[in-house]
Amino acid sequence: MATPSTAPLGSAVAVAVVGPQFCAPYPVDLTVTKKAISLTDGDFAVTDVNGTVVFKVKGTFLSIRDRRVLLDSAGNPLVSMQQKIMSAHRRWQVYRGDSSDSKDLLFSVRKSSLIQFKTALDVFLAANTSEQACDFKIKGSYFERSCTIYLGESNTIIAQMSRKYTVKNIVLGKDTFGVTVYPNVDHAFVVALIVILDEINRDRDGSD
Repeated sequence: MATPSTAPLGSAVAVAVVGPQFCAPYPVDLTVTKKAISLTDGDFAVTDVNGTVVFKVKGTFLSIRDRRVLLDSAGNPLVSMQQKIMSAHRRWQVYRGDSSDSKDLLFSVRKSSLIQFKTALDVFLAANTSEQACDFKIKGSYFERSCTIYLGESNTIIAQMSRKYTVKNIVLGKDTFGVTVYPNVDHAFVVALIVILDEINRDRDGSD
């Protein structure tokens, strides 16, 4: 099994976490649409610039709030995301496919600190067991629904997200985000991070 990797490519950065097939040598623009009312409490559809669905996110009925599965356009599970029970920092763990086995752990995401006015999340690849330094960092504004994903603690940006406002979306009760994934960066990985960011933001009013 290929291990998640990050390696500098000149001025660019190669990031393949879910799989190298999701890395493109050019920027990838995606639209993430979240349905406001859903039986599974937060289904997402991810489309490319042509409006073609490239990923879908489904919740599970048995653990509605705590588990999400990222599917490819054919409905095959790519990664499963679940919140760790009794985690002070709202830690989410992400596994390959539909697994929840520790050997299939790809990465985990947690809040950088317990008390936050602006969103800051640390991302650790599975091999980074010491967690002395994060492999990726997400910084954003919850109220503006925008965020930037960085490589570790550096200023190297690998993806950016911003909210899209359209009359159609407001009428249909949908949240829509525009995401730009930088060249040679795994866009399935980025979509998984956006879903977790949304989940953690939805929990802000709960007990942190």
